Amino acid sequence: MSNRSTARWAVVLAAPALALAASLAPAHATGNETSEPPFHQDLPITATDKGVEQQGPGGCPGISAGQDGWHFVLPGSDNTTVFTKLTVTFEPGGQQVITDFGPPTDKHAYAFSPVGAKLVAASAETQGEPVKFFNLSHTCPGTPSTTPPATTKPPTTKPATTPPATSKPPTTGTTPPGTSSPSPSDTPSSTQSAAPSGASSEAPATTGGADTDGDGGSLASTGAIAVGGILAAAAALVVGGYLLRRRANTA
Repeated sequence: MSNRSTARWAVVLAAPALALAASLAPAHATGNETSEPPFHQDLPITATDKGVEQQGPGGCPGISAGQDGWHFVLPGSDNTTVFTKLTVTFEPGGQQVITDFGPPTDKHAYAFSPVGAKLVAASAETQGEPVKFFNLSHTCPGTPSTTPPATTKPPTTKPATTPPATSKPPTTGTTPPGTSSPSPSDTPSSTQSAAPSGASSEAPATTGGADTDGDGGSLASTGAIAVGGILAAAAALVVGGYLLRRRANTA
């Protein structure tokens, strides 16, 4: 067999092996991967630290002059990799989660903090071709407020407005002329009941003494009345007999 024939058979036999190897090889990045690149600068840092590029307020869109602005960016000149989430933490100021990016593209992200605050943490999620890190492009230092802090006025205590107590002049026992002072005897007692009109307040005396039985008093009184009646009748009989006898003698 010639060398040419041998080479031809080698190519024919190698083609299936190459196709099988290609199918078993790991897939390459498709350009739509999600990754979490690290932050490039050392932390903590402030907006005015040495080595940090600083710009005016116009370099950080949407940031007021009374705040520090922070501009983060992904490396590369194309837009194949963009931010999907940026999380930063400031002291003071706390944590911010940013999901709205640009301008000009989603490769750019902006955050803000109180003037002079420290950036103490930063993390990002990206989509597209993986990148090695994300970077702080520049800062926009703010101007500290010159408004003096509000002072709290201590509460004022009003003095008590209660009028002083007035002393009442002593009352004397002299009754003004033309007025009569009520006598205690003129006021009827609330516990004394008036006796009925025409009735004697004295109980009739009983003869023969009191009897504790309740019946002896009435019997003694009845006996005394009977004896008196008998004596009167006897006296009348004696007088009547005497008159009859005298009338008979004269006739």
